[in-house]
Parts: sequence; structure tokens; C-alpha cells
Amino acid sequence: MKKNRIPMRLKSYAPALTGLLMLSVVSCSEDGSTGEELSGTEVISATELKFSDETEMISEEVTAIAEEMYAADEISTTSKIDYNSGYLPDCTTVTIELTETTKEVTLDFGEGCEMPNGNTLSGIIYLSYALDMEAATNTIELNLENFMFNSVAVEGSASIVRSRSNENGNPQGVANASFSTTWPDATTASYTGTRTREWIEGFGTGFWGDNVFLITGKRTYVSRAGNEFVKEVITPLRRELSCRFIVSGVMEISRLGNTVSLDFGDGSCDAKGVLTYPDGTEEEIFLRRFKN
Repeated sequence: MKKNRIPMRLKSYAPALTGLLMLSVVSCSEDGSTGEELSGTEVISATELKFSDETEMISEEVTAIAEEMYAADEISTTSKIDYNSGYLPDCTTVTIELTETTKEVTLDFGEGCEMPNGNTLSGIIYLSYALDMEAATNTIELNLENFMFNSVAVEGSASIVRSRSNENGNPQGVANASFSTTWPDATTASYTGTRTREWIEGFGTGFWGDNVFLITGKRTYVSRAGNEFVKEVITPLRRELSCRFIVSGVMEISRLGNTVSLDFGDGSCDAKGVLTYPDGTEEEIFLRRFKN
């Protein structure tokens, strides 16, 4: 079972931050450390904000793949059609094994397989869920093996409760996930928490590029230096699958009782965001969502 590739229709805009923001005055040390030595009143360094955003993206993309595979199976089963959104490229090997009660799906990205949004995946994603595709809810269990997201090694798992229709009449997935990431320089970070992803546009159209989601949730991020942050969505984040960036919505980032807010913008597909500090001042920033 292979998937046909759909031409990529993205803007790839991920300029790097050129300096450290006023969130925290830190610098990269010559010994290769992360440079994230925060005082009690500082929240998060600009450098770590970029790595945090990459970790968020990895978690979101991995769980999105699981929900996309499940949705394709659900539509094919309940509508009696051979549904394919084209989201998985043809370099993905899909293996399915049926038990009496479950479907076990293996997604093997080999040594490197480029997704439609430009990210390169390797290794394996394992999915498992109940055979009853007409149930109001189903739980998707997700596990990784030798998995790489671009140059970042990823370990972890997720349990996704998938609802065919929420109170708004839209498909929805609530994912409890825990992932750890290791960058090429051997620094590590981790992410644990719950996110709700409501599918508000594009469900069942047959083309992945028109899919739009609203994301809410609260999670804990432990940085490469071991600092712990709580990240909570205040205004739902809008994710358009044709764009690698969150295009709108507000997230708060807290540490030791201090909080900054990050506004992802007005709906434009770009890397820009606006940080609001505890004293009310604002600053435009550029987020890092990998450079491909």
C-alpha cells in the first residue's frame, strides 16, 4: 500500500533569530553548552524558544500523521470508497496486520522520506486501534522506533482519543503524548502534555493541502538545560496543513510564576510572532521550524 505524492504548495520561510530577545540575557558559551542560564525572574531564552518550537512541531506532526492515517481508514470503511488524501509520500512503506479486534499499522519511512511540507522522516511509526471504524470514539496508540525528524532523534509515545464528531460536528483528536528529542550536538529536551486538535476544514475532500485544524492544550517542556516551562494555549492555534507554521492563536509560556505570551499572528503563513512581556511591552520575533 503506497501513497501518491502531491506537489508541495508551501512557502518555506524560516529566518533565524539574529540575537537574544529580552526574555533572557544569555549567550552561547565556548564549551558548547546551551547558554540557557536563567535567573529566577527570567522566563525562557530566545535560543531555547526556537528549540521549544521545533519540539512542538515534531509532536504535532507525528500525531497528525497518526490521525491522517486513521481518517483515511475511517472514510474508506464508512463510505465504501478507496480514500487517499496523498499526505503520505510514496517512499513510505505501509504494512497492515489485523487481529481479532485491532488493526496494527506500521509506517516505515526508511532511511529518509520527505513529507509534502518539506520535513524528512526516517524510522518507523507504529499505530494500533480497534477495528470498529463506525464507533463514536476510538483510541489510537502510537509508538516510535529508530525515528528521526529531520536531524533530530525522537523517542516516545502517544495515546490519541479520536472522536468522529465533537460538539461542533467536527472530527477531533485528544492526544496525551510524551516525546524526548536529541539534536545532532547531543543536547536533549522533552515534551509531555495533552493537546486537542479539531479538524475544522478539509475533512474528506481528498487533498491534504486544504486541511485546517484548531489546537488547544497544556504541556510541560523541559529544556536542554533542564529548565521546566508550562506552555498553555489561551486562544486556539490555527494550523493550516499547507503551511509549516501556526498562523494565528496565542500561547502562554510560564516558569516559576513568571509568564510571557506568544501571539502567532494574523493568519499569514510566516515565521513571525509577537511576544508580550510581563511589563506589557511587545516585540516581534521569528520562530524556528527547521531549515530545509
